[in-house]
Amino acid sequence: MTIALNQGSNTLFDRFAKLNWGIITILCAIAFVGVLMHFSVSSGAWTDMPLTHAVRFAAMMSVIILGAMLLDARFWLAIAYPLYGAALLLLVGVELFGATRMGAQRWLDIGPLSLQPSELMKVAIVLALARYYHQLDARKTGTVLWIVPAFLMIAAPVALVMHQPDLGTALMILFAGVSIMFLGGLLWRVIAAGAIVAVGGAIFAYTSILHEYQRDRVNVFLGITDDPLGAGYHVLQSKIAIGSAGLFGRGYLQGTQSQLDFLPEKHTDFIFTMIVEEFGLVGGFLVLALFGALMALTMQVALRARSLFGKLAAAGIAATLACYVFINTAMVIGLVPVVGIPLPIISYGGTAMFTLLAGYAIVLSIDLHRDQHGARGWLW
Repeated sequence: MTIALNQGSNTLFDRFAKLNWGIITILCAIAFVGVLMHFSVSSGAWTDMPLTHAVRFAAMMSVIILGAMLLDARFWLAIAYPLYGAALLLLVGVELFGATRMGAQRWLDIGPLSLQPSELMKVAIVLALARYYHQLDARKTGTVLWIVPAFLMIAAPVALVMHQPDLGTALMILFAGVSIMFLGGLLWRVIAAGAIVAVGGAIFAYTSILHEYQRDRVNVFLGITDDPLGAGYHVLQSKIAIGSAGLFGRGYLQGTQSQLDFLPEKHTDFIFTMIVEEFGLVGGFLVLALFGALMALTMQVALRARSLFGKLAAAGIAATLACYVFINTAMVIGLVPVVGIPLPIISYGGTAMFTLLAGYAIVLSIDLHRDQHGARGWLW
């Protein structure tokens, strides 16, 4: 691995000045919203959640800025396959030796560390597929023979994560992978065939693969059953909070459903509900506008990159962000079943924050070194 700190006039200070400060500013603004909401969750106390959230973000943000300055696109290209392989092995390790918590076997305890390899796979699948299509002859991208390796690269981790069980993360890995395949040049007839297979697969999963609690959530979503004190409780309380918020909300620290603890998981999966309850439709729209601006700037990075790897990797991170935001916000208003996906950088917890910020370390690096046309790695 080669890390150059000074290439002519391209000093470390020059790289710092050339960073995409629009993306960094929006990330900081979203994190600030998270700190405000965790202060509200803590009933106006700065201890524990709001302080931890702020310190965690500041530390991770410092690391990704430094990483973007020191590591160029060739580094991410070089580690793409090794990172994917390591994440896949860790997922197999979870199957064999994983720790079970809250009814799910998702963690791997290595000494004092507790890892959730499925989070690492969210970034690894984007890099691995971006490298695959970067090296693939453009004339082969739509042929069935060359679709199979990409399909298997997606199917393996999705199957392992589904078995944990973690439906939300499996869907995110699937969506990110399919997005890269689509942007890599997937033919429309293949997409149509895949959609038909996906519908059949969803029916099979519902009848034969999903766990009972997952099937209950789907039944509540489809209106097959009504369980206001069980599987439907979360969404019911969320709808009450959002429906009573109005245009400007009940006021900061004044949300009845959240402050009186009727709203479950208000610091993680249902924090967007809390935002709308306290700041109304206007507050919810502004938060979504921040995420929309972040996605737009990320896609701008993808369009400016000269290498196909850079374009696909940046677009894949944008797709991952879009999946996070869509599933979380749709979940809390009952448009999709509850699958336990947090609102990135706002919800409490370091795992989702680490995943997304690691992705944005890659995006910032690609943008800073976007003129590396056809960049090649060092591992072949």
